[in-house]
Amino acid sequence: MAARAAAAPPKTARATKRELAAASRERRKYERQEVRRFTKRSRRRRIAWSVVLGSIVALVVVVAVGAYSPLMALREVRVEGAARIPVAEVQAAFDDQLGTPLPLIASADVLAALSDFPLIETYSTETIPPGTLVVRIVERVPVGVVDTGEGLELVDAAGVVIERPAERPEGQPMIVAEGGVAGEGFRAAAAVIRSLPAEVRGQLVGATAATADDVRLELASGATVVWGSAEESGQKAAVLAKLMAYAPPDTVGEYDVSSPTSAVTR
Repeated sequence: MAARAAAAPPKTARATKRELAAASRERRKYERQEVRRFTKRSRRRRIAWSVVLGSIVALVVVVAVGAYSPLMALREVRVEGAARIPVAEVQAAFDDQLGTPLPLIASADVLAALSDFPLIETYSTETIPPGTLVVRIVERVPVGVVDTGEGLELVDAAGVVIERPAERPEGQPMIVAEGGVAGEGFRAAAAVIRSLPAEVRGQLVGATAATADDVRLELASGATVVWGSAEESGQKAAVLAKLMAYAPPDTVGEYDVSSPTSAVTR
C-alpha cells in the first residue's frame, strides 16, 4: 500500500503576514477604485445639474429682459367688433398705456380704459408681440325704444341706454312696460323680442307688458299678438312665424300664441 502523501507544511508566521498584507493592499486598492468611481459619478451628476439649472436661469433672464424691454412696449391698439362705438375713441382710451411693456398691462388697466363705453357688453384682449394689443368687443344689441318722459332711449335687454334718438329708429319697436326698464314687465318683453325670428322682428313696431305674464306685440299691419309670459318663447316664436305665413298679418286682426300648442287667429 502506497504511503500517504505527506501533509502540507504549516505556514510560517512570516508567510501569513505577507498574505494578510497583500489582502489588505487589494482591499485598499478596491476601496480607492470605488471612491474614484463614486466621485466621478457624482461629478458628472453635478455637472449635468449645473448645465440644466444654468440653462433655466439663462432662459428666464432672456425672457424677462425681452418681455420687459422697450422692444415689447405697446405701440398699436387694434379694435375689432365695433359698429356703433368709434374705433378711434377706443384706441385713444389706451393712450396712457402706450410705451408700457405688454406683460405689464394688467386686466385692471384694460377694464379702466373701457369703463367709459357703456355700449360694450363684453370684451376680450390678445397681445401680439412685439407691440400690438388686440381688443375684441361685443356691443350691446338694442331690443327697442322706451319713452322716459324726457325723451326716447334705445336700450338693450338689460335696459342699458345705447342711444337717445329724436324719434323711433326704423326696425326698433316702442316698448311700454309697467315699472319701466327696471321692472319685470320690461325684462319679459325684452326676452320675447329677442326670441323672434328675423322675418317677424322686421314687422314689429311695438310691445307692451302690463305684467310679466301679459306681453303683447304690435305688428306694422296693425295686427296684435297675444304672447302671455316669456316662458316657451322659442316655441311661441316658431308657431307665430308659421301662423303669419299661413294667414298674413294684413288678413288677421290678432294672433294668440299664449298657449303655443293651441294657437289661434282672430
